[in-house]
Amino acid sequence: MALISSILQHAKSHSSSKISTYIQRRLFSNDVRKENIVIVGAGIAGLASALSLQRFGIRSLVLEQAESLRTEGSSITLSKNGWKALDAIGVGDELRSQFLELQGVVIKSDDGKELNSFGFKDEDKSQELRVVERRVLLETLASKLPPNSISFSSKLSNIETSENGTNTLLQLQDGTRVSAEVVIACDGVWSPTAKWMGFRQPKYAGHIAFRGLGYFPEGQPYEPKVNYTYGSGLRSGFVPASKTKVYWFVLCNSSSPGPRITDPSILRQQAKELVRDWPVADILNLINLTPDDTLTRNPLYDRWLWPVISPPPFSGRTVLAGDAWHPMTPNMGQGACCALEDSIVLTEKLAEAMKSKHISVEDAFKAYGSERWRRVFPLTVMANRVGALLQSENKLICSVRNNLLVPKLKPRALTKHTNYEFEQAKRDGH
Repeated sequence: MALISSILQHAKSHSSSKISTYIQRRLFSNDVRKENIVIVGAGIAGLASALSLQRFGIRSLVLEQAESLRTEGSSITLSKNGWKALDAIGVGDELRSQFLELQGVVIKSDDGKELNSFGFKDEDKSQELRVVERRVLLETLASKLPPNSISFSSKLSNIETSENGTNTLLQLQDGTRVSAEVVIACDGVWSPTAKWMGFRQPKYAGHIAFRGLGYFPEGQPYEPKVNYTYGSGLRSGFVPASKTKVYWFVLCNSSSPGPRITDPSILRQQAKELVRDWPVADILNLINLTPDDTLTRNPLYDRWLWPVISPPPFSGRTVLAGDAWHPMTPNMGQGACCALEDSIVLTEKLAEAMKSKHISVEDAFKAYGSERWRRVFPLTVMANRVGALLQSENKLICSVRNNLLVPKLKPRALTKHTNYEFEQAKRDGH
């Protein structure tokens, strides 16, 4: 009776095809599905990991809790290191053709005074920066995977190690059970897998980001540059993404994350209210020209991976990647880039273990954790501290920032962290 009741309840809000899938899963829920590699989460890290494994002829199954790709939101900043990763998995040029390469940056104070400006390639010709729509990025990655590589409506409810310790047992919310030889958890900032491994919850950074994507059907009017405005406890920016779209953001201080808000009219009103008195009409115009489905409000969180104190990013044959392991604030523009880096490093080491048998999967995960920790820990801390400086409400700190630090800022300070070389590439002499 309980099973029939569950099926009838599910039928009220889902299509016939989804009901059929649900019934099959429930009727055969006592069976355990066996998989070699399961990736939890069809976000950037998850899809990139699946695509990267495909390079080595290794199939994986991606479990996604949503009914389709989670393409909500606006855009993602991808620097030189992110593009290296996308090139490695074969989608770099396809994405480049759709988005503008940004030439430089202009930084102003909230009274409209220009504080600094320069080109990204002034000191390093190899730099590359573009803003990519999240929807396009995810759809492009997913399109390169074989059919049925992603299992939607597959929400993880429990995870445990098998009795023999060699496999991981994943219990899904609909009753399906999956036994995996390897689990790559890319299940986001609030990763249940990270919690299972003993990681503390991410910490609120004290800032909230409003974001959107202004749409100009006849063509947007801006030069391909990043435009920042710094105020007291408040900053904004806008960046041309393509010929018709412009990404914008407004960051404000808040003592608490506050309630979750998804109503586009409320988000639009709150974002406009924050910058209404600024002599920067561009932001207000962009907010007005933003479609509802790209408006978001996100409290910012991070997790510092303290040496010795923090657990390793793996337990047995389960490993973390992307935000699930190292959520960071967006102040360095490296969250997505580091997730892509993770996917390349992790899958190369895992493929070596599975193909050559010279090292174990556990040793591959240990090498991945060691290599990536040295990269992501300092970046996470730096992003947090940069955010604290840029969001300061202290008049003295704001004055020093605007009159001393920002005017002396050089291109290298904004781009040196993008000069990342994969260890495999170093070994191969590339």
